[in-house]
Amino acid sequence: MRGDGRRAGRAAVVVLLALTGCSTVQPEAVPEPAVVEGASPERESWAPPPTGARFDYQLSGPYPPPAGVTVVARDRTAQPAGLGYDICYVNGFQTQPGDSAAFAAAHPELVLQTADGPLADPGWSDELLFDTSTAEKRAALLDLVGPWIRGCAESGFDAVEVDNLDSWTRSQGRLTTDDNTALALEYALVAHEAGLAIAQKNAPGESGRLRVAGYDFAVVESCELYDECSAFTAHYPVVLDIEYTDELGADAFAELCEDGGGAGGLERILRDHDLLTPDDAGYAYEVCPV
Repeated sequence: MRGDGRRAGRAAVVVLLALTGCSTVQPEAVPEPAVVEGASPERESWAPPPTGARFDYQLSGPYPPPAGVTVVARDRTAQPAGLGYDICYVNGFQTQPGDSAAFAAAHPELVLQTADGPLADPGWSDELLFDTSTAEKRAALLDLVGPWIRGCAESGFDAVEVDNLDSWTRSQGRLTTDDNTALALEYALVAHEAGLAIAQKNAPGESGRLRVAGYDFAVVESCELYDECSAFTAHYPVVLDIEYTDELGADAFAELCEDGGGAGGLERILRDHDLLTPDDAGYAYEVCPV
């Protein structure tokens, strides 16, 4: 789950897109994943969400979704909605709020350290960045996060999204794209071995590499606001985009819907930034009418 502060360092990603030309790729050309060394093997036990299915994003707590929703994303600690297709949220590159102190105490070598202590996300001070800088540390993180991913399958989810792939942009130069991508590929192997599809979460510049290596679809935030959607739709058959009321806004979202809502497998919703439940003041959920 991300807020305005989580956008720190996104300028570097946008520059990367401009240099590589990813943002200008047309969404019609969605390549089939190639077989490469280390990629997830082809199996028939997982699949991305169906194209055109209405979805909801429920990370702050489970609730009965709006009518017509058949694809639901929930935290790994929640139960699947069981309405058709369930996505399990796992924070695979940072600690979860409330768990940070205990994690840093138990695994100080696995969080980025500074002279002032563990490095926190500048937008989410209660989330610490995992240290993915060496193969040994990535293996140790996989030993911890892998069971969470397998637990999603055991709970009955159909897919997993692993958040904060782009943590290197907030690492003060201590991590690289390759550090995080190497761990992301290991997460894909674990997911597929457990029978789960896996979604790329943000980091548009890595879409091509992760798609080829076995990632099945994408769950993204604010791709319209930051003009990143085509970087995902160029590679994935299904892209689930969450826009926010305090960023894009309701009026701009309505204009998107009037213009057709999206291209190919791009599905959009508008949510409040805290992803509240309907019982909370400030809850918002909008979807383009069918």
